Formats: sequence, structure tokens, C-alpha cells
Amino acid sequence: MSTAIHRRVAACRAGSDPTAIARLPTGWAVMGDPQVLAGYCLLLPDPVVPHLNALAPAAQAAFLADLARLGQAVFELTGALRINYALFGNLEPALHAHVLPRYADEPESLRTAHPWAYDWAAARRFDPAVDGALQAALRERLSAG
Repeated sequence: MSTAIHRRVAACRAGSDPTAIARLPTGWAVMGDPQVLAGYCLLLPDPVVPHLNALAPAAQAAFLADLARLGQAVFELTGALRINYALFGNLEPALHAHVLPRYADEPESLRTAHPWAYDWAAARRFDPAVDGALQAALRERLSAG
């Protein structure tokens, strides 16, 4: 099966995904596209698997540890109030995890809503000129250990 997750992991491996942040022990940290919330990232497993339960328990723990590490870096570098984490796989049937920073200055009607309440189609696309500084800071933080 070839999903958007498979294609994106292949692009990360080839060095051709402009949203790639860093290779972590269990996969790839990438910037979200679109940037529905500034600093939105994902963790993509490498190799790609259908879902979290397809991994052995130790591999599950390692993936979730990498997810928390990515979330901590996003939290510290964006000034977010909190991080929302999500693993679905319904639309793209391959494991991938969303890391969504939440901010005090979000619109009142969306501040306590789940991130899918935002209009993702209207959100701005990833832009290296806008997002590159955060991407580089995340890369440095995640590469440091």
C-alpha cells in the first residue's frame, strides 16, 4: 500500500522533503503542511507501519517517546500553552502522529476546540521563509540528543 505517509517518508529518506526536520530513532519529524497552527509537526515512522498496534511493545514505547520528545521541543520553542497529540490513521491508513501547539491568542471560538475545528483547507501552506527559523531550531534541538 502506498499512502501519503509512505510517499512522505520516501521523500525524507531521499532528502527531498522540504518540511523534514530531523531523523529520530523511530522515524521522521516533519513540519505540518498546512501550518494550521504555527509550529504544527508530525512524526512519521520509518519504516512505515499500518498503526501503532502493528509495532512490538518496545517499538511502541520508542515511537511514543520520540513523539513526546518532538512535542517537548515544539512546546519550548513556540511558547505554546500546551501540545495536543493525535494518532488517527483513518484518512491515511499508516501510522503518523500529529503534534499541535495550542496558544493563548487563538480565537475564542477555537481555543478549547479540537484542532480539526479549524479550516484546514484555508490554512497557510508550509513556507520555508516563514517556518524555516523554527524548523532549524527544532532540528538543532532534536539533533542534540
